[in-house]
Amino acid sequence: MSNPVQYPVQAPLPPQRHRRSFAGPFVLIVVGFVFLLGNLHWLSWMRLGTLFAHYWPALLILWGVIKLIEYQQAQRDGVPARGIGAGGILLVIVIVVFGLMATQASRFNWGEIRDNMNIDGNDFGDIFGEKYNFDDHLEQDIAAGATSLRVNNDQGAVRVSDATDNKITVVVRKRVGAENQSDADKYNQQTKPTITTTGGMLTVDAKTHGAGDHPVQSDLDISIPRKMELHITSRRGDVSVNGRNGDVEINSQHGEVAVEDVTGNVKLNLDKSSARVEQITGDVHISGRLNQVTVADVKGAAQLEGEFGESVKLSRITKNVNFKSSRTDLEFSRIEGDLDLDSDDLHADQIIGPVHLTTRSKQIRLEGVSGDVRVQNENGGVEVSMRSLGNVQIDNRNGEINLAVPDKAGFRVDARTRDGEIQSDFAELKIETHDREAKANGSVGNATSHIVLNNEHDGIEIRRALKASLAPPAPPPVPAKPGRSLPPPKAKVEPTDN
Repeated sequence: MSNPVQYPVQAPLPPQRHRRSFAGPFVLIVVGFVFLLGNLHWLSWMRLGTLFAHYWPALLILWGVIKLIEYQQAQRDGVPARGIGAGGILLVIVIVVFGLMATQASRFNWGEIRDNMNIDGNDFGDIFGEKYNFDDHLEQDIAAGATSLRVNNDQGAVRVSDATDNKITVVVRKRVGAENQSDADKYNQQTKPTITTTGGMLTVDAKTHGAGDHPVQSDLDISIPRKMELHITSRRGDVSVNGRNGDVEINSQHGEVAVEDVTGNVKLNLDKSSARVEQITGDVHISGRLNQVTVADVKGAAQLEGEFGESVKLSRITKNVNFKSSRTDLEFSRIEGDLDLDSDDLHADQIIGPVHLTTRSKQIRLEGVSGDVRVQNENGGVEVSMRSLGNVQIDNRNGEINLAVPDKAGFRVDARTRDGEIQSDFAELKIETHDREAKANGSVGNATSHIVLNNEHDGIEIRRALKASLAPPAPPPVPAKPGRSLPPPKAKVEPTDN
């Protein structure tokens, strides 16, 4: 028997070791370098975010190049190439997700978002780097034939006052958000206001967008001759005009607008703003989306239309008043007293008709009204006190109707209510109640006026107006002359109503 062939036993091969990938350390180096630039203020965080939003795919390209180099090196060494691994996949997902988010964020209008967040110039240092202040002064003679001024200022307040000479003077107070003084100086030079003349139009441009997306806010204090007309466009900032012998037109967003002492017409187109208009000899027209509105001492007509978020106050308007919103439509000839309007209440006194009011969900109180009255309301009470009686028609639902008429007035009544009662101070009126419905009919005196009252789900009251509520407001007391004393006031006896 032959012996079996003996083969030499080979030693086991040593285990092949994978090379460690240097992609991870490379990413750490890049991220650390970026944060170092931000901390040293060599690049602003806003600028770093913009660079990442535009160039983040370059990180994926570098990652791929690194993995390709590692694969070729492993082939030359005869060792298996290292795969991406779970950590690498997670890193790629993080880069893609945050990169897409940054790209979408870079396409937003951050100026508009800053406006909606009510960020003013005092917040520049906290959000957009440090805040730097600059002052400037512009002055020039007004060319012959220039009769109007246009002001354009996207960021900052505008104040226009009366000049004592035939010059335009602009005082500029500027706030610039920047990472350092050098950048602030550059942005300041790029946003220098200008004065130009084209035909009869003089234009002041604040140039706040001259530095691109960098935040710049310029407050302009302008003085021009009183006779010049005025047109102002302001995207964010308060606007103040005092003393004009010409028309005033203002387009403003996100600011408070004040116009006073104008011999001419005033037109305001506002968005998310408040307005105060006083001492106007012409007409006043206000439109847009507004917060608080005050209009007083207007010799012409007043027209308000749009959406009013907080309150409207009208006082002493000589001609026709017209108010329109999504909830309220109000018109009357003039107002000698005051009117206060908010989301829940409408109160007015010393109104001259004809009065036309259509609204809903308001408590209405009209005092000292003269002339014809037409009111429509629901989900709120209606209280009307007449100083001089005309034709009256009130239609209401889910709220009481309370009408007060002068004691000596003559009128005819047709009143009806369902699910309510009718009460009257006048014995001449015949009141009938049947099941859930009540009616009142009849005439008082010479019946020159016609009163129609209709109500659903509440009552009706017809009362005699108190004399105190019908009297016009008393004039202010006259101060005594020096060295003389005023005699004591005489007691005034009012006749008693029977």
